[in-house]
Amino acid sequence: MSDDRRNVAATAIVMVSTLASRLLGFVRIAVIGAVFGASGNADVLNLVFNIPNNLRKLLAEGALSSAFIPALSRSHVDDPTGGSAHKLVRQLIGFQLAVLLPIIVYSIVAPESVVGVILDFPEVQRQILAARLFRWLILYLLFISVAAVLMGTLNSHGVFFVPAVAPLWFSVAVIGSILALHRQIGVFSMVFGVLIGGIGQLVLQIPAVRRRGYSLVPSFRFNTATFRKVMRQWLPVVSTASVFAVNQQIALFFASGLSDGSGSALTNALVFWQLPFGIFAASITTVLFPAMSRQHARGDTTSLSHSVEAGLRGILLLLVPSGIGLGILGNELIAVALQRGAFMPEATVRAATVLSYYSIGLFSVGAFTFLQRGYYACDNYRTPLRVALVTVVLDVGLSIWLKETVLGVAGLALANSIAFTVGLALYVAPIRRYAPDFSLRRVARALAPALLGSAAAVLTVLVVRGIFALTGVPSQWWVQGSSFQNFGLLTLEALPAIAALVGVYRLFGLDIRSIRRGNTGAAEPN
Repeated sequence: MSDDRRNVAATAIVMVSTLASRLLGFVRIAVIGAVFGASGNADVLNLVFNIPNNLRKLLAEGALSSAFIPALSRSHVDDPTGGSAHKLVRQLIGFQLAVLLPIIVYSIVAPESVVGVILDFPEVQRQILAARLFRWLILYLLFISVAAVLMGTLNSHGVFFVPAVAPLWFSVAVIGSILALHRQIGVFSMVFGVLIGGIGQLVLQIPAVRRRGYSLVPSFRFNTATFRKVMRQWLPVVSTASVFAVNQQIALFFASGLSDGSGSALTNALVFWQLPFGIFAASITTVLFPAMSRQHARGDTTSLSHSVEAGLRGILLLLVPSGIGLGILGNELIAVALQRGAFMPEATVRAATVLSYYSIGLFSVGAFTFLQRGYYACDNYRTPLRVALVTVVLDVGLSIWLKETVLGVAGLALANSIAFTVGLALYVAPIRRYAPDFSLRRVARALAPALLGSAAAVLTVLVVRGIFALTGVPSQWWVQGSSFQNFGLLTLEALPAIAALVGVYRLFGLDIRSIRRGNTGAAEPN
């Protein structure tokens, strides 16, 4: 199989697995909303869980993976015996333990001091509950961080299935724990599920890693040249990631101080926003990142240019229609997925409003993330740091202003979309230093089918809604919340729109395979 076809197959595997994971994530959020509502204790639970979740991105999946996957990919080229790679993985596990254990111990001993800085609930009881939850949820960071090392190791070998399906267990564990234990221990039922889910994500990847000859015994001998190189790369990457982690925590801090339900609206909106982002942008980035690292290591600028174009074209063709779709179907999607039990219609409207403003920047964030990894693949860590600082300063400044307007919590989403659009613009020109054959004009050719396809999809939704009105279906049928009937109505609105989009793409000679490759391929020499 050629490398181009292998990339397409790998992307398909990651996309399907991510889709399953996101759908289970919807079920998880729906269970949380139905059992705990969308305000009060649910606000506390959602915002506290985001603390270890953001630390995970900072210390594991985001920063460390971005630093060590290029080094690990190069080690496969330079040392086919695998000895260097095996040693590096043991060192990375040891490094994770050395960094994380002190953080976790301090968080268990003094959770109030951490939560007090990060969250600002107006009620004392909520702040106390947040500290109690955080003392347990911080343990998740250890399990998921080591799991991230295993995930990066398998990805560097071109293995994507096991790392992609492991997160499914997390949602299953959380859903099962809440349903089984919420009457006995309330919101702490989710804590139990999070910890079991984190352990499961780690354990499920161990057999695949061991089959490739890796030992999981941590090594604390950090004096090798390869490890020192990873650390030199990790420090600027973690600096960049920390900027975004701080930015996300600032958004959560702002949300915790706004009207009741704002925190849940923010986190619930992000669940829907992350569905197309995770399925499309993150999947394309996950597969092409190791490929771009190998291409740069070989000095193959032609293939690297094709990979950059392929990734951006694919992201544009998939995320522009997705963002428009989330904007027009936000109320319907959230109501059908979440509105039941303690989750009321006003919570649906609030979350859908936030989602619509996040959707404006969906493509920008996806392309921004992809190009950031492209710079990391080329051993450039300064440009992402500089762009990150500009993006975050702009985001925070806009957030401070917009959250005090009539937009409220939706202002935080709009600020995010504007800031990442500016950041994306700053990324585009310098990439030609490493990918000289990269053509923004070729990427922009995908804009016409994306916009025409989106317009056809929106028109189709409006036509279906007109037919609904003629047959007596209320224009705001979604207010009744989740039901089989409303699921059917949502399907009748969404499926013809998707068909219209696909039809326009076919008129342009595009199909699912070509979209995954950006219609240019991401080939490496055979």
